Amino acid sequence: MRTTEPAVAPARPVPDPSTALNRTLAVTVIGSVMAVLDMTIVNVAMRRLSQSFDASLETIQWTATAYTLALAAVVPTAAWAMARIGARRTYLTALTLFTLGSLLAACAWDAGSLIAFRAVQGLGGGLLQPVGMAMVMGAADRTRLGRAMAIGGLPILVGPVAGPVLGGWLLDAASWHWIFLVNLPVGALALALALRLLPADAPSAEPGRTAPRLDLPGLLMLSPGLALLLYGLARGGERGDFTAPGALVPALVGAALAAAFVRRALTVSAPLLDLRLLRDRAFAAGAGTLALFTCGYFGSMLLGPLYWQQERGLSATAAGLLGAPVGLVVGTAMQIAARRVDQVAPRRLIPAGIVVAALGMALMAWQSGVPGVAPWRMVVSAMVMGAGTGMVLMPTMTTASRGLPRERLAAASTALSITSQLGASTGTATLSLVLSAAPGGPAAFRTAYAAGAALLVLATLPALLLPGRPRP
Repeated sequence: MRTTEPAVAPARPVPDPSTALNRTLAVTVIGSVMAVLDMTIVNVAMRRLSQSFDASLETIQWTATAYTLALAAVVPTAAWAMARIGARRTYLTALTLFTLGSLLAACAWDAGSLIAFRAVQGLGGGLLQPVGMAMVMGAADRTRLGRAMAIGGLPILVGPVAGPVLGGWLLDAASWHWIFLVNLPVGALALALALRLLPADAPSAEPGRTAPRLDLPGLLMLSPGLALLLYGLARGGERGDFTAPGALVPALVGAALAAAFVRRALTVSAPLLDLRLLRDRAFAAGAGTLALFTCGYFGSMLLGPLYWQQERGLSATAAGLLGAPVGLVVGTAMQIAARRVDQVAPRRLIPAGIVVAALGMALMAWQSGVPGVAPWRMVVSAMVMGAGTGMVLMPTMTTASRGLPRERLAAASTALSITSQLGASTGTATLSLVLSAAPGGPAAFRTAYAAGAALLVLATLPALLLPGRPRP
């Protein structure tokens, strides 16, 4: 009797990890470019929007504030959303919200509608960075995480330089509608690539285990707390007075809610944001370095356009062009340094970058205080700062998260995103206050840049606690 061998199902091909990483990077880079460019383009268009809607500049400023508040409210939910519905679905939702918000903003009929639609954009934009970062961390081989983070983080650093140039050109050549319409083809491309390239989501819960529940009390503490804290900082910075009730009260209430969340997160079993990550020395040192460095670097970004336009009488487009070389230096230095952090000691590389960045900003402080200084001197000083910045931000994020288990990467990316946002907002408010309180003219910019350099120097303190050799 002839027996038949049981059929053996062919083994499924194992996807090449490098291919999965490259596909993830292709999607997340395009999404990040869209979000970061949008933020900087809108900042350039404030005066034009004020004229178009016949609204005060203070009212139009709410288009930026609404975006930031919505972003702050939704970022804490990123880790939970990824655990509940998967990173792919969360990222698709973020892209859809951002693209839809862009379309609605382009159709705005008054200042109020524009502010509301910018909040829709913020809900999507707040998820793009932490979810994209978590997907890149999960797809990358730990020995090449620095390279992956360098590519994935490039839009975050280059966008603020390219945005003003693109925004000025769109406003001069077309109309304000195009600062939002330009997002539609980019968003459509990102959605199409995400649907095609991102791997399918794993089930939200394993058999026999329930899906993670949303920490609703924690959400009701952290999201409003961050939003109120950022609002108070923004109001205080704009008005040059943090003691005014409109700035002080929201900031204090926000800080109290955030403190209440910290206490809760350290006691409950499944908090909205896992603050126990701070028990890892490398993560805690990286988060501290990131907070202080973003405070000084991103806070100083408001000074350049103001200096060139107010002090030197240049147009917004010209000011953006003068900042373009800095973006090229940041991007180049970041690509080199983020790869080197895979082989060299972070404790050597990152503090050295901080010193270089602080030196560049100190040179900017000195040059800006000289009336009629040659523009190339300021540009070269800014390029020195950019070289140091490229050595710090992505290498710090890589070092902070490299040794964590994969199941904690979503929480880590969310925590680092919140840290960066708080640092940038605090720095912007602080340097705005310094600029408004200092004597007018070149001396004001010299004082503000010097304060930014001091914040960068402070970042060396936690950076010296980073690992002394590449972490396995």
